Amino acid sequence: MVQRVSRARVTVDGQPTGEIGAGLLVLVGVRRGDTTEQADKLARKLLALRIFEDDEGRMNLSVQDVGGEVLCVSQFTLYGDARKGNRPSFVEAAPPEEAEPLYERVRTALGGAPGGRFGAHMEVELVNDGPVTLVVEN
Repeated sequence: MVQRVSRARVTVDGQPTGEIGAGLLVLVGVRRGDTTEQADKLARKLLALRIFEDDEGRMNLSVQDVGGEVLCVSQFTLYGDARKGNRPSFVEAAPPEEAEPLYERVRTALGGAPGGRFGAHMEVELVNDGPVTLVVEN
């Protein structure tokens, strides 16, 4: 999931681990069976995604075009399934030993984007600009 933000910050145990101004907040969920090729493709897509406004007010510019920043946060709950009952199932989410290397690969491919701490309880603060929020799958 990607959100266009005016600013965003992630903290762990009260200490900031990543903070940006205008740009993208990327919440990365890794599904069982995801590959390094998919991680690389996702990062390329995010950097090229045209969701920033040009001089005519049209979403026509990428984060790179506007000189924006990227904050990357792991988020296994994106693959929570709450269709049955009231307690979500996370069977589609990759186990940590599969997910962490792919999350780190995406983060690195996004230019070493600052981020949270994989597996930690994090607090994410953001000001969604627009609001613009997209689910990006590949």
